[in-house]
Order: sequence, then structure tokens, then C-alpha cells
Amino acid sequence: MEKRNHLETGLFLLKCLSLAYILTAALLALLALLVYRFSLSEKLVELVIIVIYVGTTFFGGFLAGKRLQRRKFLWGLLVGSLYFLILAAISLIVNHSFQDVAAGFLSVLALCAAGGMLGGMFS
Repeated sequence: MEKRNHLETGLFLLKCLSLAYILTAALLALLALLVYRFSLSEKLVELVIIVIYVGTTFFGGFLAGKRLQRRKFLWGLLVGSLYFLILAAISLIVNHSFQDVAAGFLSVLALCAAGGMLGGMFS
């Protein structure tokens, strides 16, 4: 019985992460359209990307906290941290180097983890 609960929890966390990444992809596509249409500055684009990361991890943490009910902030923190780890792994695979990933590694990790944790807390 308990193994089933762990499996269900793990699958639900994967669903939360999947929804967060789908939302990220949609928002980044919208941002790309806005950059193309309005020639936005690089600083503004970087800021919006950070807001997208924090917002989507907040969303994932919120969903996890709503469903799991106990230790909501920890589940949100886990969702935000996993989101970042997957993001860093994909970036590392695509770029074939750690240099681009390492530039804002700790700050983006902190922002993603905090976004997920806040989402869990507010659920």
C-alpha cells in the first residue's frame, strides 16, 4: 500500500514538472514572438526569462502543494529544484560545455527552488 502511495506521488510530481515545462515552452515561444515583433532589448529578455522560470516553478509547486497537502513547501522546493536540474542537464547536452550553464548556476537554482517553494506555501 505504501509503495503505491510513493509511486503515485512520484508520478504526480512528474505531471507537475511536465505542466511546468509545457507552460515554459508556451511562454518562451510567446517571448520569441515578442522579440521578433518589437526588437526587445537583451536585458529585458533576460529578465522575462527569469520571470518565466520563477512563474512556472511557482505553478508546479502550487499544484504539488495542492494535491499532496502535507509539507507543501518541501514538495514545492523539490519541484523547483528538479525543474532546474532538468533545465541544466538539457542546457549542458545542447551546449556541450559547462561554461554557459555555470554563468548563472546558483542564482537560477535559487530562483527556481524559491519559486517552487513559494508555490507550495501558497497552495
